[in-house]
Amino acid sequence: MSIVRIYPFIFVLLWSSAFITTKPIVDNSEPFSALAFRFFFVGVGFFLFCLYSKKSIIIKKSNLFQSIFSGIFFHGLYLGGVFFSISIGMPTGIAALIVTLQPILTNILSKPILNEKIAFKQWIGAFLGFSGAVLVLGLDVGEEIPLNGLIATIIALLAITTSTIWQKKLSNNLPLSVNNFYQAVGGCLFHTLIILFLVEPNINLTPTFLIAMSHQIFLVSFGAFTILMLLIKKNSASKTVSIFFLIPSTSAILAWFFLNEKLTYLDVFGFIITTIGVYISTRK
Repeated sequence: MSIVRIYPFIFVLLWSSAFITTKPIVDNSEPFSALAFRFFFVGVGFFLFCLYSKKSIIIKKSNLFQSIFSGIFFHGLYLGGVFFSISIGMPTGIAALIVTLQPILTNILSKPILNEKIAFKQWIGAFLGFSGAVLVLGLDVGEEIPLNGLIATIIALLAITTSTIWQKKLSNNLPLSVNNFYQAVGGCLFHTLIILFLVEPNINLTPTFLIAMSHQIFLVSFGAFTILMLLIKKNSASKTVSIFFLIPSTSAILAWFFLNEKLTYLDVFGFIITTIGVYISTRK
C-alpha cells in the first residue's frame, strides 16, 4: 500500500486526537486566545517551510483572497465555534455529533455548486456513517446543552462545509505550504480581531496547556490539515468528507485508550457500522 493510500487513515487518527486535547486547552485558556496563539505559530512554521523549500509566498491577489478566506472559515469559524462551545459547557460528544453532519451537508451542496455526481451508494454510506456516529456518541437526554454552544456548533458545521466546497471549487494550484501559510494567517487574524474587540484574552501557560497545544500545532495543524487539503485537491469533495464519519468513533477509542473513558459494545458496533458506511461512500 502506497503512502498516499494511507493518508485518509493518518488523517482520521490525527484529526480525532484533536478532540482529546481541546478540553485541556479551553480549561486553561480563553478559546479564541488559544486559537490565535496556535495559528500564529502555525503560520510561522509554514512560512519557514516555504523559505526552506524555496516556495515563493508572493502570489496573485485572487489566490491570496481565496486562501485567507478559506483559513477564516476552516481555522476561524469552524475551530472557533467548536472551542467556544466546549468552553461554555457543550458536551464534546454532542458537539462532535453535530459537526459530523458535514458529509451529508456537503453531499447535498456538491451537486448544485461543484456539479459533482452524488451516487446513491454515497447516500447509503452517509446514512450508515451518521447512524454509527450516533451509536458511538449517544445522546445523553439529561445533559444540559447551552443555547450559545448549540449555535456556535451549528456555525462550525456550516463553516467547515462551506470551506471544504470553497477549497475544492477554487483550487488555485498553489503549493500546499503556501496555501496553508495564508490559511493560518487568515485564522490568526480572525481570532486576533475577536480578542481585540469581543473577549478578554487569557492564556495560562501550564504544562498541560503547552503539551495539548503542541499536539494541536504539530500533529493536527501541520499534519492532519495538510493531508486534508491534499485529499480535497485529489478527490471529490463529497467523497473526501465521508471519512469524517470515522472521527467520532476514533475519538471514542482514543479517549478509552488515553483517558480511560468507558467504551461499550454499542460503541464498537457503531464503529463497525460507520466504517462500512465510509467504505460504501468512498469505494470506486
